[in-house]
Amino acid sequence: MENCCFEKKTPRSEEERRRLINRLSRIEGQIRGIKGMLERDAYCTDVLVQSAAVIAAVNSFNKDLIAAHIKGCVARELREGNDEVINDLVVTLQKLMK
Repeated sequence: MENCCFEKKTPRSEEERRRLINRLSRIEGQIRGIKGMLERDAYCTDVLVQSAAVIAAVNSFNKDLIAAHIKGCVARELREGNDEVINDLVVTLQKLMK
């Protein structure tokens, strides 16, 4: 049986893949918008507000992805008796909370 998390691949449904890519595309658009603001010498506060919006969007993306990871890969590994996946999850969460 393929082990998605330790093979460094996670099979996703087309819907999930499309949803995640769409979110990243919106974030990418926000970043391009900030770049344009800088090119137009936008006021610092306006740029900072948009930067904060990007950070919130990335955090939201990460929350959705970690939830999918827990419900999918982590749950599957636990059902198969691999408790080491808990340590891996802790390490991942610690990296996200820097």
